[in-house]
Amino acid sequence: MKKIMLIIMDGLGDRPNPELGNMTALQAAFRPNLNFMARNGINGLMHPISPGIRAGSDTSHLSLLGYDPKEVYTGRGPFEAMGLGMEVKAGDIAFRANFATRDDSMRIVDRRAGRLTSGTADLARSLNIEINGVEFRVKEGVEHRAALVMHGSGLSPNVTDSDPHDPGKKVSSVSATKPDGDLTASLINKFLVESRKILDESDVNHDRIREGLLPANELLLRGAGIAPSLESFTEKFKMNGACVVGIPMISGICRLAGIKPISIPGVTGRVDTDYRGKIRGAIEALKEYDYVLVNIKATDIAGHDGDPMLKREVIEKADDALGQLIPLSDNAVICITGDHSTPCSMKDHSGDPVPIVFYSEGIIRDRVERFDEISAQDSALRLMSGDVMQYLMQLSERSEKYGA
Repeated sequence: MKKIMLIIMDGLGDRPNPELGNMTALQAAFRPNLNFMARNGINGLMHPISPGIRAGSDTSHLSLLGYDPKEVYTGRGPFEAMGLGMEVKAGDIAFRANFATRDDSMRIVDRRAGRLTSGTADLARSLNIEINGVEFRVKEGVEHRAALVMHGSGLSPNVTDSDPHDPGKKVSSVSATKPDGDLTASLINKFLVESRKILDESDVNHDRIREGLLPANELLLRGAGIAPSLESFTEKFKMNGACVVGIPMISGICRLAGIKPISIPGVTGRVDTDYRGKIRGAIEALKEYDYVLVNIKATDIAGHDGDPMLKREVIEKADDALGQLIPLSDNAVICITGDHSTPCSMKDHSGDPVPIVFYSEGIIRDRVERFDEISAQDSALRLMSGDVMQYLMQLSERSEKYGA
């Protein structure tokens, strides 16, 4: 049996960019190592969840790990919170959150408060308050990201987001989507009123304003959910797993599945991550674990920023790091793909398929020469994300025979 490494380049897929001669960022990038693995592997197009679905990173990662999101997905908030080390108990409600900038008319100026990189721990701590017997706990994440957990009785995840999702729009009042959400919606709205007073008076924000920076004066909430129950990855696939990720949400999914997060200095969920260090750490983890998941978030960040030049740059940095995997082909199956497409022209997820390659010695090869969205159209495989784990299992000689 061989070991397995799954590299997920978050938001990898793209659409033609005029700035890049109408090529995708992947086509335009110098990517000799990705192309080497494409030439010496079997390639395909992979639809996250199913064709045309604009998958989120949470649902697509669940699917790529072999879990059916239609059965286990209860909202992204709990994964984000658990990935930050927060405790999410039965009955707790968790949200994804952004520190953002609003103006006096409650319109969002910047959903990321200028991608602030400092002071968020102080801001988060200041928002740990209690309202009508319900505890509100906030924990900072990477850059502008955070999570909120509500602990109390009678709470429900059936509420809307306060995040309007687009700059220029007003912060939304939270409302119930089902009758059991009325109490929760009312409590959240009270919390948001109090949180604005606290953030407006924060020394962190006073300092940012003096320095000409955007204040982080709004906590935008989205993705309410309760902690789901996942079958143990070890029991499900008869192998132990680890992950090397910089994003709390992915770490939270892995923790819930019993996949151990590996901490590596310099590895972040930003474009300034240590790409080579991340892959080097994953290779080291593969000595102890049967399966290692790696998430590279920078490609998605560049797509959301609408910056094809940056997306090309981070793909090239990732390619340089991925070259370290080439010698592993005798004893491991390497799979590289995206969890969804984030075209720079959209600044958001699309329902486009993403290229996928399986690289290992002794497997069937196709005629594909390059790793990109267009070249993959000439490839051998057409998969959905839920098929990937089973295909990895059979290539690594770990799957059981179906039938006699």
